[in-house]
Amino acid sequence: MALIQRHPLLTSACLSIGVLASSSLMAWDGVVDKQSFTLDNFTTQGGEAIPDITVGWEAYGELNDARDNVILITHFFSGTSHAAGRYEADGEPTGYWDAIIGPGKPLDTDEYYIISSDTLVNLNAHDPNVTTTGPASINPDTGEPWGMDFPVVTIRDFVEVQRELLESQGIESLHAVMGASMGALQAIEWASAYPERVERLISVIGGGVADPWLLATLSAWAAPIRLDSNWNEGDYYDGEPPTKGLKEALKLVTLNANHWQWANDTFNRDWADEGRDPAKDINAHYAIEQTLDDIAAARAQTSDANHFLYLVRANQTFMAGHGDSLEAGLSAIDAPALMLYSENDLVFAPEGVRHTAELIKADGTDVTLETLEGNRGHLDGVVSIDQASDTLREFLK
Repeated sequence: MALIQRHPLLTSACLSIGVLASSSLMAWDGVVDKQSFTLDNFTTQGGEAIPDITVGWEAYGELNDARDNVILITHFFSGTSHAAGRYEADGEPTGYWDAIIGPGKPLDTDEYYIISSDTLVNLNAHDPNVTTTGPASINPDTGEPWGMDFPVVTIRDFVEVQRELLESQGIESLHAVMGASMGALQAIEWASAYPERVERLISVIGGGVADPWLLATLSAWAAPIRLDSNWNEGDYYDGEPPTKGLKEALKLVTLNANHWQWANDTFNRDWADEGRDPAKDINAHYAIEQTLDDIAAARAQTSDANHFLYLVRANQTFMAGHGDSLEAGLSAIDAPALMLYSENDLVFAPEGVRHTAELIKADGTDVTLETLEGNRGHLDGVVSIDQASDTLREFLK
């Protein structure tokens, strides 16, 4: 959920419809086209109607005739559908899971059709490579941005839009569904809501419910936006956006997505500016402060504050099965599950991941737990994913 995509600091440690397909004669070359999918009407789990929903998607590999070689990738809080490859226009950036998706890689594009979509209320609403419907979109009934009039959406709503996307391509079942963080929530929800359609579940750095610690963490992320006077109760599209609050929110996300080991190993107590001692200059910064500020500033350029708040709520309301019982939601999962997690995760507590695994396998469903090593904490679910290459390859077979 907390992952920040595409910033150099965070990636240096490693972050047949309209798709360039591979074939037995020519492997996928890594170039991907961004597509869009539109629903004329969509009804949320809360019973609210949203007209003209559009989300972006991309795919890698070729859909076979039986349409049974599909792996769905569901993305994290700050992520997009760009899981692998590169856009032809500029050649960069590569997808966040490029290490495991491609010809001959664990998610082999010579064998599988791998598809990923932008979620509703995607954080990156102002990224030209993102297509998403949310508060920043125009409400066709008013001709103005939705703002906070946009209906509350849930992880289950994200899944339902993905289901519609897949069905539009004649896809009724998934060889596997796989996602990290908020993507893990979507993957778990897929396996719970549609057990007859999901053959394998791969949950990476995520659990079956937003526990009280996560509820509070998400609330803390949202607070700077709400405290920015420019937020104006979400009505800022004709004025100055709450950029300061959004930057502070994104800074918290980045910090929590990492781990103190990374911070200490990378920065020590270095100053941001060698000529400015924080002990003598109240406006001077330490290197880690400046780095987090720079990441947040870059990220804020393509992000939307209201979308951030709606994503927070979607994650807060998550419980597998979208019901009143976590046990019932997880017991509905029939697919063998692979759960990859970090013992240093500061977002999804490892105890919660293990508890999720216990509840899934309580009725005999096969569950494999495997840890990812590294000093990045939660973020190891992206930058260290190649550690699980052999496990993924075997699990998918």
